[in-house]
Amino acid sequence: MPLEVEVNKVVHAARNSIPLTIKSFTLPHDTEIYLEKVLGVFLQEMGQEKLLDPLAYCLRELAVNAKKANTKRVYFKEKALDLYDDAQYRLGMESFKKETLDNIDYWLKLQKEANLYVKVIFQKKDRDLHIYVCNNVEILQKELIRVYDRIARSRAFTSLEEALSTVLDDSEGAGLGIVILVLMLKKLGLDEDSFDIDTENGETVARITVPTAQVKLESLDILSAKIVEEIDGLPNFPENIVFLQQILSDPDSEIQDMARQISMDPALTADLLKLVNSAQFMLPKRVDNIVEAVKLVGTRGLKNLLYSYGTQKILGSREDAKQKELWSHSYRTAFYAYSLAKHFLRNKSVLDDVYVGGILHDMGKIIFSSVHPQLIEKIIRFCKEKNIPTQTFEDMTGGLNHSRIGGMIAEKWNFPEGLVHSIRYHHEPHDAPPPSRSIVNTVYLANFFANFGDRMVSFEQIDKAILADFRMQTEEQVVAVIDRLSKAFERET
Repeated sequence: MPLEVEVNKVVHAARNSIPLTIKSFTLPHDTEIYLEKVLGVFLQEMGQEKLLDPLAYCLRELAVNAKKANTKRVYFKEKALDLYDDAQYRLGMESFKKETLDNIDYWLKLQKEANLYVKVIFQKKDRDLHIYVCNNVEILQKELIRVYDRIARSRAFTSLEEALSTVLDDSEGAGLGIVILVLMLKKLGLDEDSFDIDTENGETVARITVPTAQVKLESLDILSAKIVEEIDGLPNFPENIVFLQQILSDPDSEIQDMARQISMDPALTADLLKLVNSAQFMLPKRVDNIVEAVKLVGTRGLKNLLYSYGTQKILGSREDAKQKELWSHSYRTAFYAYSLAKHFLRNKSVLDDVYVGGILHDMGKIIFSSVHPQLIEKIIRFCKEKNIPTQTFEDMTGGLNHSRIGGMIAEKWNFPEGLVHSIRYHHEPHDAPPPSRSIVNTVYLANFFANFGDRMVSFEQIDKAILADFRMQTEEQVVAVIDRLSKAFERET
């Protein structure tokens, strides 16, 4: 029975730059069909459905080659032949194809028992779709040379027909199929740098990079410029908040000065006390006056609190259902980020930063569902005037680019660098500048855990290197931590 694609999860992965991983030990036909359907959803998100057939061929070619490489390993082991010995390699390859095809189920069974898998990863990053096909045996140097020989030979061909009539040796996995793959990519307007194969951490990894077509890039550039224009038109950060930030930044300022300035604004006083005493801020006791609040929270904590407060003032109330959902997710992420930093990183210096980073990480999404609906209306109208597809608009507002938009807004409001980075890179933490990496990684993982709890992502999609930084490795550990965090959040709120 064919595997059903959970379209909402695939769309979520595509729009949030989350890698989507499919792993198989035997790669049956149903799995091949499933992979093609997932590819189709990603391409639809990019507005590139026309690329499905040629890229589906490339995907199948690489996946089958990966499976064949695994079969080769168990075959040579079963025959007691040394893959690394040239004479034994040639001897084994004389019978490999026929013997394995005649009894493929037996060899696939051995592959599974040996824990040899084929893993396909889809990830949309900015305007590119990355497709990785991996298998957990390292490609031999002679095999790699053969692959690059085929790639080099493909440069001489001007058509698929010419290749078919010239390249006759398809006895190896990297034969005619690779030549056709490279020519297909050429036909799509992609250069040979779009395809690569190498070994990484004990795996052979074949990679295809598919940029959005030029017409789409132009549309995105036009729309990006329009969004920048609209962001420039947003209100400046509240003057009283800016002034307070200046007082907090002045080393000669006294706590009483800070408290006095806050107390001059009754609404701000009430709201700050409410925020300080909220479960999200997790202070040990109730605070009833501003002086005590400043002492307990500290200068850094108060600064971050003001960033959060000012942003919410500009972006409006949380009456709208969509906006309410976004804010709810943001507060859960903030709570998780604070808890992860406190209990796993054990780094008190980032507690305040990761909390406010969690609250504001989806600021780019929030602004489009805030009390500024005219912004949405303007951009929709602009898209119609310029004949820009609606999907492109959705990409910019609800998809991957919300992190970039949020980062731009944070820069406009002169947020500190670490906070800007936690908003801009929360889907691409490895791109964050090293000084901000700890904050960004924490917000990334907290956001991932919040989405995991909502069943929008899977364990395979979590960045394992970042997970290891928080002393977690297995899915069981992750589930247990999320369960504890979720229960604590529900209790506190």
